[in-house]
Amino acid sequence: MAKTDADIGGPVVKSGKTNSDIEHWDIENDEFWQRSGKKIANRNLWISIPSLLMGFAVWMMWGMITTQMQNLGFPFTVGELFTLTALAGLSGATLRIPASFMIRIAGGRNTVFLTTALLMIPAFGTGVALMNPDTPLWVFQALALLSGIGGGNFAASMSNISTFYPKKQQGYALGMNAGLGNFGVTTMQILIPLVMTVGIFGALAGGSMELQSSSGTLIGRIEAGTETWIQNAGFVWLLFLIPLAFAGWFGMNNLRPITPNPGTPMQAFGKILGLYAVGAVAAIIGMFALNLLGMWLALPLTIVLTLVLMRLIPGEIKPNIQKQFAIFSNKHTWSMTILYILTFGSFIGFSAALPLSINVIFGNMMEVAADGSVTRVANPDGPSALTWAWIGPFVGALIRPIGGWVSDKVGGSIVTQVISVVMVVASAVTGYVMMLAYNSTDPNSYFAVFMLLFVILFAASGIGNGSTFRTIGVIFDQHQKGPVLGWTSAVAAYGAFIAPRVMGEQIQAGTPELAMYGFAIFYAVCLVINWWFYLRPNAYVKNP
Repeated sequence: MAKTDADIGGPVVKSGKTNSDIEHWDIENDEFWQRSGKKIANRNLWISIPSLLMGFAVWMMWGMITTQMQNLGFPFTVGELFTLTALAGLSGATLRIPASFMIRIAGGRNTVFLTTALLMIPAFGTGVALMNPDTPLWVFQALALLSGIGGGNFAASMSNISTFYPKKQQGYALGMNAGLGNFGVTTMQILIPLVMTVGIFGALAGGSMELQSSSGTLIGRIEAGTETWIQNAGFVWLLFLIPLAFAGWFGMNNLRPITPNPGTPMQAFGKILGLYAVGAVAAIIGMFALNLLGMWLALPLTIVLTLVLMRLIPGEIKPNIQKQFAIFSNKHTWSMTILYILTFGSFIGFSAALPLSINVIFGNMMEVAADGSVTRVANPDGPSALTWAWIGPFVGALIRPIGGWVSDKVGGSIVTQVISVVMVVASAVTGYVMMLAYNSTDPNSYFAVFMLLFVILFAASGIGNGSTFRTIGVIFDQHQKGPVLGWTSAVAAYGAFIAPRVMGEQIQAGTPELAMYGFAIFYAVCLVINWWFYLRPNAYVKNP
């Protein structure tokens, strides 16, 4: 007689509803997986992916928005605009730390629904703020910090999806969720320039503004004097977030073996909001610490402060958090954190910094006067960041699932080692080309090489995203891999803060190459760490 789901351990749910909590979950049992588990896992994955995509879009939208703010003549300096992008990065990275622990405390369905719905706040608020060029800087700073919710969502999403798939499919599942989720960066970089060209929301979204400098879209250059609706860069995301929030609520599941006591939905929402509130407080303190202590002291302080505040949370959350803090006693947590900075930190950092970097490096050029003096002037034929910046993140996101698939076949650490070598070389050469372009009377002649090198960096980091997540999925058990995935992605997400700050400072100093040389040195260190832990003879874990 054929076995039923109950005979092989589930899934037994509290009711017949699609979104019911699942009581039994035995995905390493192949019969259970083929009969029931695979269908449930795939349904949750394919709701998770577009929700995560929207998180990336809202989190990373400031790279494109600030570029257009500069083209419209908003009254802010280049440094202040780079800071808005960096603040979104700081917030998103910090919020990932508490988000790493949400699934075990509040449940996957509850978490994905609420964190997706929360994205409506920065999306709507940014649209309103952009309607008026006289909106003060602090309002944009607050909205950039709120956009970090989208960055935080990644840790919860990856932690959730990792629990739905068996070990042999971790590379596929995490590669698909993160890789297609990363398309939020490309989606944002293509969609924002397009929706700004038309008043798609009519009178509800206010009037247009005139470009003071040339801009562009995917399909070409837009000249100064053209009407632009920059506020659409915020409002457009509401069209996707509202139906996605419903899909998450009615189509996803909480896994009770992973989350034994999520409580009622309102209790779960309270836990999620409490954890995000802790992260928000730490991010705000970190923002002020930046001015007092500098970036390299403020960032570790922000991370430590977040962890300390989490341990002080009262009630039933506290023992759950303390139990999951066991990951910090495992040396592989720390090695994989560094390696994920190499891959995802680079991907998200370059995604944030590239648009304004194109604008500043190629939007100006050197002019030699009759007396031999050199001054930096506007480049009338400079390439538009809004036309070109999407290509690198698109390639990186597109290739990420391939990185997971190849790693499932040959081992994650071998793949990580290969891409590390590529990134060391590509980063150093990119720095040299940036130096030549910045100091040239014809920077446009270097643009094709510049873009090709960045595409190589994005492709390598995308493949490495898949390989490092595969490695984590193999090394850690069912209860630790979720928090480890969240933690490593949290620390790596500070790349979205570090890269715009470092590149912005070096570009303003006239030495953009130093930023890329510094990244190359870090990549070389990662090469050694990966070999020592996972590839040398007698490695701790051989090529996981």
